[in-house]
Amino acid sequence: MTEIQTPLEIYQIDPWLKDFKGDLDYRNRRYHEIRRTLLNGGSLTDFANAHKYYGFHRENGGWVYREWAPAAEALYLIGDFNKWDRSSHLLERIDFNTWEIKLPADALKHEDLVKVRVLSRGQSVDRIPIYIRRAVQDPQTNSFSGQIWDPPAPFEWSDQDYRGLNGEAPFIYETHVGMAQEKRGIGTYREFADTILDRIVDQGYNTVQIMAIMQHPYYASFGYHVSSFFAASSWFGTPEDLKYLVNKAHGKGIAVLMDIVHSHAVKNTAEGINEFDGTDHQFFHSGSRGNHDQWDSKVFNYGKHEVIHFLLSNVKYWMEEFHFDGFRFDGVTSMLYLDHGMGTDFDSYSKYFSMNTDVEAITYLQLASSLVKEINPQAIAIAEDMSGMPGMCLPIDKGGIGFDYRLSMGMPDYWIRTLKKSDDHWDMHEMYHELSTTRPSEKRIGYVESHDQALVGDKTVIFRMADKEMYTDMNKFGENLIIDRAIALSKMIRFATIAMGSDGYLNFMGNEFGHPEWIDFPREGNNWSFEHCRRQWSLAEKDYLRYKGLNEFDKAMIHFMKENDLMGTEHPEVLWRDNGRKVIAIRKKGRLFLFNFHPTESYEGFELPTHDQGAYRVVLDTDEQRFGGMGGRISHDYEYPVFPMKMDPEYQGITLYCPSRTAMVLEKIR
Repeated sequence: MTEIQTPLEIYQIDPWLKDFKGDLDYRNRRYHEIRRTLLNGGSLTDFANAHKYYGFHRENGGWVYREWAPAAEALYLIGDFNKWDRSSHLLERIDFNTWEIKLPADALKHEDLVKVRVLSRGQSVDRIPIYIRRAVQDPQTNSFSGQIWDPPAPFEWSDQDYRGLNGEAPFIYETHVGMAQEKRGIGTYREFADTILDRIVDQGYNTVQIMAIMQHPYYASFGYHVSSFFAASSWFGTPEDLKYLVNKAHGKGIAVLMDIVHSHAVKNTAEGINEFDGTDHQFFHSGSRGNHDQWDSKVFNYGKHEVIHFLLSNVKYWMEEFHFDGFRFDGVTSMLYLDHGMGTDFDSYSKYFSMNTDVEAITYLQLASSLVKEINPQAIAIAEDMSGMPGMCLPIDKGGIGFDYRLSMGMPDYWIRTLKKSDDHWDMHEMYHELSTTRPSEKRIGYVESHDQALVGDKTVIFRMADKEMYTDMNKFGENLIIDRAIALSKMIRFATIAMGSDGYLNFMGNEFGHPEWIDFPREGNNWSFEHCRRQWSLAEKDYLRYKGLNEFDKAMIHFMKENDLMGTEHPEVLWRDNGRKVIAIRKKGRLFLFNFHPTESYEGFELPTHDQGAYRVVLDTDEQRFGGMGGRISHDYEYPVFPMKMDPEYQGITLYCPSRTAMVLEKIR
């Protein structure tokens, strides 16, 4: 194992971190020490194999079932195979931690229901096996059981030639399979594959990020209260159905990311892993530290080697068994800090490096990001971190945590704050700073809104602007100033977000066309209704509704940014920033992006310095009629020659008409 370099490159990348050299050196040194201890000269890929040992497997012509339950006093396998006899099939303790039972080849069959009876501290509880590959709910009792998944023929993959994004910027379509259909009910993996993937391809997105894949007992948890970590959610179909989805996505050139939840686990003991062996510390911290009070869930003990083994094996399992191309790691901020980052304003570097930092969690995240790349160098690891932890997206050998991208969670917060102000108080300097500033050498996924802003109790960007008018005035043949503003600014906000420096971009499904209302999962409070837990795709297909124009703009924007490779490393050059006139102009790879956020003022003869020679032509603008704009105000035929500016003859630039509430892109033609 190569020792870490001294000094770490992170101090050259961000000199402000030199004051915290002790913390950063310790975190990097600890990663290498734990890695050496765990691997003993081997690889992470070889180490992360708990799922191949524990659980149910065919071995030597029969079945073997193993379970990790250090504090248990006895385990009995029960299920369909023995008519749920609670004492006939006792597991043998084969070492201090592990229990095992061997069965004949015909003892278990595909889709048999199973549980394990655990005796510990004088109590007997029926549990779902920890490494079960499938868990299903009884429609009569609503209780869950494990299910043997051993289909007669293995799934036939046909994605051998798929190579992932291969260096392309990710344009991510965040999705939830269950609510991806227009029907009032739960959609399936196969329905998504057969009806939604083509829509994603058509819009130009090259990546789909799927939520709620890991088994969760409560549908309305959005998949974040995980119970069985190695089971594909049975709400949407079978494991083979999920493989069908991933395989079909790869066939269409789409990378598939999984929303992986290693930040916490469901408290439920009936369905989950909590207190499996009768203790509160098998997987989690004991006592109050093991409880995440805000999320009503359990917190992993990342300092425990068996927990690291379990979680890393989970990463490997989803990549190898289901061919996922990487992960969006959920709740990373919660992992990084002992107080889970709740209520902390990360306004100084000292708040990242203190007694509040969970260094054990950082070590786990470093190991996980390393494993992802070891399994598939093209895979992507995205951190959901709102704190802005320095080094999150720097390589470990430079002093970082090793992720590829950080979700830029400050962007939606910025837009929410801005929309609460009157239009004439929008600050162009603040806008540029918020959208373009990043930690040195670290990549961001920019976005206006994810699923978080679409949930009941919150509002999407367009719903904040249009509110109740969306129910009555989205007809394109009517006139409504509130809707006009919402449509115009929705397009501009998305365009500014994707243009001003993000390395990747994310959109939650349906938001591309301004899907109305919120997401409200079926629950007792809404009489278990699916009315607001679906996507009304037909709205974007009706010629007489303004949703179609928004959809067409999003499609044009994504294709334009992707096909011209306009995301990423090149920091945008500011050409003009005018807070009085509410104008921002930037240049990226030779293309000029001009935004006029003023609510009423259009500028005849607007002078835009370009500091070059030649001529430009408009190639895309938000006001085009096909995008629901006025159309005709911005010419795509006229050539704008570069010549000395009236404002200053020393400046070279173009003069053009800049309408209010519009954005445009100009390309150099000579």
